[in-house]
Amino acid sequence: MSRFFPLLFGFFLTSPTWSDDLVDGETVESTHVVMHKNPGCGCCDLWAEHLRSYGLTVESIEDPGILGFKADRNIPGPLMSCHTAVIDGYFVEGHVPANDILKLLKEKPEHVTGIAVPGMPLGSPGMEHPRPQNFNTIALLTDGTAYVYESHVAGEDFSAK
Repeated sequence: MSRFFPLLFGFFLTSPTWSDDLVDGETVESTHVVMHKNPGCGCCDLWAEHLRSYGLTVESIEDPGILGFKADRNIPGPLMSCHTAVIDGYFVEGHVPANDILKLLKEKPEHVTGIAVPGMPLGSPGMEHPRPQNFNTIALLTDGTAYVYESHVAGEDFSAK
C-alpha cells in the first residue's frame, strides 16, 4: 500500500469550508500560467477558461510525456490529475480553484512546492456536473508531506465575482 494512502484518506475525511471570494477582496493582475495537459483533454481547457475568468493568462501545452513532467516536479501519484500547471515556481495539479491559486501566490507559504486537487472531482472547476462532490486542495511540502490547504463543498460557486 502506498505510504500516501493513509495521508490522503485523512484528507477526504476533513470537514469542508466555504472559500469563494478573492483573497481579501483584491483584484489580481494578470499572472502567466503554463499548463501541461494530456493531449485532447477537454476538461483541462475548461479549467484554463476558469483561470482566465480571474484574470490569469494560460498557455496550454499538449504533452504526451506529461507523466515525466509530473515526476520532474516530484508530484506523488496519489495527488495526480489530468493536467499540471506551473505558476511563479509552484506546481498546480488538477482542477484547483483559482481562489486557491491566488491565495498561494499571496501567502507564499514556507516549504510549499505546489497544490493539487487529486483526481477529477465532479463539480470542481472544469469538471462541472449536476451531482458535485466535496473535495480538498492539498499542499505538498518540500519534505514530501502534505496537508489540506483548502476544502470545498459540493455545489460551491467558483465563478469570478
